[in-house]
Amino acid sequence: MTTLMTPGPTEVPPDVREAMGRQIQNPDVDPEFNVLYDELTGELARVYDTDDEVVVLGGEGMLGLEASVASLVDPGDEVLCLANGPFGEGFADFVELYDGEPIVYEASWRAGFDVDVVKDYLEANDIDVATMVHCETPTGLLNDLDEILDVLSDAGVITVVDAVSSLGGTPVPTTADVVIGASQKCFSAPPGLTTLSISDEAWAKIEATGTRSFYADLELWHDPDLDEPQAFPYTHLVSNCYGLEVALERLLEEGLASVYHRHETVAEECREMGAEIGLDPYPAEESLYSPTVTAFEIDSNASQVVEEVLTEHDIRLATGLGEIADDVIRVGHMGYAADGERVAETMDALADVLGD
Repeated sequence: MTTLMTPGPTEVPPDVREAMGRQIQNPDVDPEFNVLYDELTGELARVYDTDDEVVVLGGEGMLGLEASVASLVDPGDEVLCLANGPFGEGFADFVELYDGEPIVYEASWRAGFDVDVVKDYLEANDIDVATMVHCETPTGLLNDLDEILDVLSDAGVITVVDAVSSLGGTPVPTTADVVIGASQKCFSAPPGLTTLSISDEAWAKIEATGTRSFYADLELWHDPDLDEPQAFPYTHLVSNCYGLEVALERLLEEGLASVYHRHETVAEECREMGAEIGLDPYPAEESLYSPTVTAFEIDSNASQVVEEVLTEHDIRLATGLGEIADDVIRVGHMGYAADGERVAETMDALADVLGD
């Protein structure tokens, strides 16, 4: 069986797969599913480390990015999009889709953001919403956003953070108004569920925004009456919720401090083994290295190397995306794959192929 070491979707543990095979409840009429949903959001709030309301949507993590923009941006709203990677840049596409005005702070894909530049954008524009990415998966870069979030909050700006590839593997920014996660990354559950923590300030803006979407309208998920049937706007993904339930139990039973330490340790081991075979991480500074994915620069043809690692060692890695698609090899060490033996086997295979 192929070992999946991609930066999401990750390999799914056997007990999570088994949970998804349970006989399903009818989420539209069965009150027991409402109990399950309530427990899921409570456990997710512990992972988010927040008192804000948490919702779980039926849809892959990209739904969370679009839903945040669809639900917070009115036509003509100025949205500051902090972009130092493909997903940061992608927020601007959603803003345009919903007739907002994206103002893009384009930073180097190898570097973090300058808080003074953010202040300059605030002074020069009437910013309503700001979007940013915590972990840029294509570059293996983890942004330190705390100071920037404080500046934006003081300016009355609603903040949206894509934490899809960091939630569950490292602490996420708790002061953001909306923080987006997904099932298929550090939770090691199958793709299909988006999670969001949403502040009271964000809910107020959502309620005042005239979204032109149904499926991506977050207001429909605000404080559902779980004592009533049909509490949700559409039939939920029941089996995916079963899987996420077990995935969260695994994570919380281990303990968040232990989980985060495991990710940091394995990431460091991955980078050390990469250095031994002459590979450097893509981000310019050590402080920017992600604990959930490492992107190595490579002089060779990345797609060819990835294919040979798969063919010769039955381990699946990923190349970069966008303009660095063939200049980067990515090793996912998140969730179930944040395991020292798996990473050592992967790096040995990569060394063997590069040596050839």
